[in-house]
Amino acid sequence: MNTITLLISCKDQKGIIANVTNFIHNQDGNIVYVDQHVDREQEIFFMRTESEFSGNDFNLETFKAEFNKTIASAFDMKWRIYTSIEKAKMALFVSKYDHCLYDILGRYNSGELNVEIPFIISNHKDLKPIANSFNIPFYYIPVTKDIKNEAEEKQLKLLEEHKVNFIVLARYMQIVSDKLINKFPNKIINIHHSFLPAFVGAKPYHSAYKRGVKIIGATSHYVTEELDAGPIIEQDVTSVSHTHSIHDLIAKGRDLEKIVLSNAIKLHLNRKVMVYNNKTVIFS
Repeated sequence: MNTITLLISCKDQKGIIANVTNFIHNQDGNIVYVDQHVDREQEIFFMRTESEFSGNDFNLETFKAEFNKTIASAFDMKWRIYTSIEKAKMALFVSKYDHCLYDILGRYNSGELNVEIPFIISNHKDLKPIANSFNIPFYYIPVTKDIKNEAEEKQLKLLEEHKVNFIVLARYMQIVSDKLINKFPNKIINIHHSFLPAFVGAKPYHSAYKRGVKIIGATSHYVTEELDAGPIIEQDVTSVSHTHSIHDLIAKGRDLEKIVLSNAIKLHLNRKVMVYNNKTVIFS
């Protein structure tokens, strides 16, 4: 059984769903999931389908060529196809915080994340024992102002050698340059607390505590050239009160960061995210 996921976006117009579903049916496909969204302001149509094809007669390249010729060209579509056979390769970038790394590797080890992790990169040596315990190669690449370009060249070389599909910044405390972003557009996932931009700096929870905030949160987004302003994939919040200490805020915040980042990774892996105009459509 071959399962393919088809993602489509184009100008909203009549007949898109009917033509796409009829095409899949005519190719002997069985649609097991279909969802669509129309942005009324921009007049853009978005669609996601999952279809199953049985037997040895199914040829992906033939399907792509025929779909492009008969459907995509007619509706001037942007489209992508993914197969269930493909297993994405995810590189992890970390610094000293270990909570997100432990959570991701635990989910990976249990089979919850259908992904390969060829290596972990860090600008510090602190988390190497964690990588070793999960038998994942760890590369220490220090980053300073003077050697930042050299460090990024080493990172890019590793990413290219291992044919990495996307990157997760699991609390990587370095600003990623345009060079890396341009190589992986909408393929670098970051996590941060949701106090930005209200409480920037090294100790946001301390600042939030002094202000007496009533909620804290976390946001996962794709990395763009504008710092912490990329398309949002996942967010969550939790309530706090005057009874919570700074330690409580930090602990609650880290729990949220782990959950939000892992959910964002799963959405990305399951091809449920479509990006446009620095926003996202997230399919259920």
